[in-house]
Amino acid sequence: MKTVYSYVKPYWLPALFAFILMLTELFIELVQPLIIAKIIDDGIVVNDIEAIKNWGIVLVFLAIVALIAGIINSYFAAHVAHSFGFDLRNALFSKIQAFTMATYLKFPTSGLITRLTNDVTQVQNVLFMSLRILVRAPLSASLSLVMAFIINPKIALFLLIGAPIVVGFLYFMVKKGITYFAQVQWRLDRVNRVLQECLQAIRLVKAYMRNEYESSRFQQVANSLKLDTTRALRIMEFIMPALLLIMNLSLLAVIWFGSIEVSTGNAQVGELVAIINYAMRVTGNFSMFAFIIIAIARAKASSDRMKEVLLVDGNGLEVEKSESELKNDNLIEEIGTVRFEKVSFTYPNTELLVLSDISFEIKQGEKLAIMGETGSGKTTLLNLLPRFYEPTSGKIFVNGRNVLDWQLEELRAMIGFVPQKSLLFTGSIQENLKWGKQDAIFSEVRLAAEQAQIHETVETFPNKYDTRVGQKGVNLSGGQKQRLSIARALVRKSRILVLDDSTSALDVKTEAALWDALEEENTTMFVVTQKVRTAKTMDKILLLHDGKVEAYGTHDELLQISERYRQIVESQQEQVGEEG
Repeated sequence: MKTVYSYVKPYWLPALFAFILMLTELFIELVQPLIIAKIIDDGIVVNDIEAIKNWGIVLVFLAIVALIAGIINSYFAAHVAHSFGFDLRNALFSKIQAFTMATYLKFPTSGLITRLTNDVTQVQNVLFMSLRILVRAPLSASLSLVMAFIINPKIALFLLIGAPIVVGFLYFMVKKGITYFAQVQWRLDRVNRVLQECLQAIRLVKAYMRNEYESSRFQQVANSLKLDTTRALRIMEFIMPALLLIMNLSLLAVIWFGSIEVSTGNAQVGELVAIINYAMRVTGNFSMFAFIIIAIARAKASSDRMKEVLLVDGNGLEVEKSESELKNDNLIEEIGTVRFEKVSFTYPNTELLVLSDISFEIKQGEKLAIMGETGSGKTTLLNLLPRFYEPTSGKIFVNGRNVLDWQLEELRAMIGFVPQKSLLFTGSIQENLKWGKQDAIFSEVRLAAEQAQIHETVETFPNKYDTRVGQKGVNLSGGQKQRLSIARALVRKSRILVLDDSTSALDVKTEAALWDALEEENTTMFVVTQKVRTAKTMDKILLLHDGKVEAYGTHDELLQISERYRQIVESQQEQVGEEG
């Protein structure tokens, strides 16, 4: 928990102030039984009205001070807890953003979401309670025992009868609670994962009428969460009755022995009342320990999960190189040139070779079509270019410099990236298009939309470029989302444009118009496509098979040298003939 709670340091001053106010409340709480004893012994027993009035005024004054201290304490405790939660959540999000793709894939998306939401809330709540009652309860219980011994050691001795049993019991329950609530948090991850999958594929679920199946699947994981939570809480529920039994037995012993001491004149009535008062406070504070232990156990489980993210070392992060670390042994060639030299790649924690000995070169402004069957390594090859992953062996050069020697920000600023799956964000169309270049002016946005063949469609919307896009573009067609994704990349005016099968939903006429518009751009292009008619318009074609280069050259050259490419061409000609 030390790693997580280190984010409290910036707020040590208000936290200290809140802690002092909590101690003020505690001091008054401990003094009150003494004043009550004074009222009884010096006032009621001897019938001294003046003493009753004076000590009564002191008691009321202290109660008001405690009330004010409690209100101010709550304010500062809330400020510290929520500020800590804000910083911790931002730190987790920033760390996740810095993950390499390999590191990111180690954590389920649902698990990362739970860490940023539920887990942060758990530790935030414990911090707030620490400044209110979490520390106060054990302090109050222990100091009440001390005060009872100061008043009358003989009577107070009976309060210690169950102390060793209580301490051992609490230690055992804390360890159990941490184990059980760690399992609960894992179950919550599973619920979030199933929920996320179902909502993302809601159209598919409805199309295949799998509502009942998905409901059953969700019920199973939700039931597992319920059972584990119930088991954890049931174990914790043993704490309160067990503590109350032990403390009430001690309290009965105090009352019985105290009454004997009063009757024999060895103790005053006020002393016995004060000790009983302290005993009741000890019992009351112990009754809160069940709640406190549950909170600590859940916070410990949550902090351990967040620690996994926060302590990811440099090997799992995208690290920017300093200027002094950059190698300058390669002169910068013509901007937009890309060269792969015997590049091989294996995904982390696997032995399967996804790419093997890939070599090719593309000059500034040239357009490369990448073809191949599913699983041939097309998308993986593109992911190496902006350094989402690093080659297992071989080198990739951009502008004559090894991609490993570029600053990440500088390298990726040169690349416009359109992923295989079109992703749009909640917001307006204009906000989505400017996402790739925040300072873009409207004329740039419009030009990119025109090039991507989406401008005329946007103009038909009631609010045009201010039209709101639903979550993940749910209110747009597949072709519209693809064209908006392409426009978003074009706004950047990047030297290198990567299109990962990003025109699959476009009709022949729209796609042809797109390529015509992009002819004006002096941009090096990588285009993953399955369409021969698209590949024919490119300067070069890279045909992959099982992660290896099957053929490389122009359309005419591949027809001469590659049997596999001729088969692809013939199959698509047959499809066109059948459609005709």
